[in-house]
Amino acid sequence: MLKREAEADLIAFCKSKTDKCMVVRGARQVGKTSLVQEVGRSGLFRSFVEVNFLERPDLKQIFSGSLDVNTLLLNFSVFMPEGRFIPGETLLFLDEIQECPEAITALKFLAKDRRYRVVASGSMLGIDYNRPSSYPVGSVSYLDLTPMSFKEFLWALGINDQVISMLQNSFQTGTAVPEAINHQMMNYMKMYMAVGGMPEVVQLYVDSHDLKQVDRRQRALLEDYRNDIAHFAPPAVKIKAEKCYFSLKDQLGKENHKFQYSVVEHGGNRRKFGNALDWLYSADLIIGCDNVRTPESPLEAFRDPDDFRLYPTDIGMFTAMYDYSLKQMLFSDIKTSPLGQAKGGLYEALVACMLSHRRDRRLYFYKNDTKNIEIEFLLSSADGVIPVEVKAGNNRSKSLDKLLKSDNVPYGYKLVSGNLGTMEKKRTIPLYMAMFL
Repeated sequence: MLKREAEADLIAFCKSKTDKCMVVRGARQVGKTSLVQEVGRSGLFRSFVEVNFLERPDLKQIFSGSLDVNTLLLNFSVFMPEGRFIPGETLLFLDEIQECPEAITALKFLAKDRRYRVVASGSMLGIDYNRPSSYPVGSVSYLDLTPMSFKEFLWALGINDQVISMLQNSFQTGTAVPEAINHQMMNYMKMYMAVGGMPEVVQLYVDSHDLKQVDRRQRALLEDYRNDIAHFAPPAVKIKAEKCYFSLKDQLGKENHKFQYSVVEHGGNRRKFGNALDWLYSADLIIGCDNVRTPESPLEAFRDPDDFRLYPTDIGMFTAMYDYSLKQMLFSDIKTSPLGQAKGGLYEALVACMLSHRRDRRLYFYKNDTKNIEIEFLLSSADGVIPVEVKAGNNRSKSLDKLLKSDNVPYGYKLVSGNLGTMEKKRTIPLYMAMFL
């Protein structure tokens, strides 16, 4: 079982005295089912009852009539006689709950009953979380699961917390990492770019160390995504959402990484594709990053809704959109890499994925052609706005240097392929340390 940081949050929920159910939500294939199964079978409960509505569509009948909990228990005894419901000692897991709208509604009554701990898992593809008429608002808490973070990827490779703590201490103090360790961490980061954070793919790499197998599995998952869009997206959105999602490599392969509808389709515009992007956001398949008119707090107040960039939620799925040779190129020296113009977009997407594992964080960038400034990311902090400039190599940071002259900017980060260093307000850190931002 791959170690996930979210496991501690799920265990804390199971041990709490809350009167709510929990919904573990996220994109397809990010490990929601495995996470809940690991906790359910850990011995924390005397009984673990699992319902998967995709594998057992017949179990939808349990929720087809009255949603009174005693009636539900009677139905469980008929359709799942092997299930044991012990008050205070049972975890009921309703997996793929988007396939059974009545079970979603039943969460309200299961939460109010309080005899059993209930966890549901649902793909963002099939649940409308914004409709109170079909969703038990107020009766659930949420645990958002993303693809595996770089830290979790390191755990999967066998890197222990002592090493990660040492790296974090270097980040906090600005002390250079021993060169051999820094070099190896950069290699791990490149591997993360190739493999990504989809648990099934990570496990395949851990077991086989075969990138060709990894690539084949990623391409199969991309086809699953294509099929999911066809299955779950509203009819008016299906083709448009697919076109938008698979245009990401073309969008980020341009010199200007701004999302352009005309790249999706000649003559395309927001009116035609706006709803498709909204659906991809709700399905947790893309990360948005808005330009701001001025780099000041609060960033949200200065964002330009018509000027944005889009990134995939998993860097490995993104690299799989390209030819397999891209993975081979990733392991060449960054400074002499044959990747060309696509290199900037790839490393930008990597950092976006690493930053987005903080689910409470919105991403912004700053591009001002008049001032000749482009900063890939701006982060909000108690200190003010923190600019983050991403350099695939270790080139000069002209844009960051200009922005750091402002009294409103306390400091900024330059992410590079080298080691740590500090020069006045500029903090240079290795690219992999984006996981600490």
